[in-house]
Amino acid sequence: MEVGKLDVQLRTNSGKGVSRKLRALGKVPGVCYGVGLDQPIHITVDPKELKGSLDPDKGQNTVIDVTVKDGDKAAHSMTAMLWEYQVHPIKREVLHIDLIAIDPNKEIDVDVRVEFIGKAKGIVEGGQIHIVRRIVPSRCKPADIPISYIADLGPLGLGDNLHVSDINFPAGVEPTVSTSLSLVSCVAPRGAAETVEVGEGEEVTTDAAAKTEGDK
Repeated sequence: MEVGKLDVQLRTNSGKGVSRKLRALGKVPGVCYGVGLDQPIHITVDPKELKGSLDPDKGQNTVIDVTVKDGDKAAHSMTAMLWEYQVHPIKREVLHIDLIAIDPNKEIDVDVRVEFIGKAKGIVEGGQIHIVRRIVPSRCKPADIPISYIADLGPLGLGDNLHVSDINFPAGVEPTVSTSLSLVSCVAPRGAAETVEVGEGEEVTTDAAAKTEGDK
């Protein structure tokens, strides 16, 4: 098993019955589609090899060199990504996967997680951190997909917001959402008699302020 490389087997039969038999043998049914494929290719994959092909940090954003084999012979090669996967709700076993073939020289849309670091100065003032979103939809070439974006909470004071525009995007990478969207806010603690903005035009009135309004 090697990160970024995966061998899968061509599958000629499909249907629920076939899928159940494959899972009983410890295999996972799947489908390949996308760039360079006239029609979807039905495949079978070893779940351990699938996991081993994924970068532990990038996860689904790993670019994989996929070889589709027909028996011992290579039938098709492509650059792909794990697009979707279904997991058993109790056993947590992978039930089905979708691989999407991509052009390594063209931009694609991906979701990149945000890693929050530092301690907001508003915490010292008794504030609380409210995370609005942990993912930023982005567009870039496959080789430029970031592991994550770093967001420093340090400068946030009470009532401050950190927005998508505050992220330092690497060269060749751009967000596909409004840069005015909030990622995180530093809000007043419960019981404080004030109203604070928490992002995207919403406001939160704390308990003390709400009680004051109710007594009028």
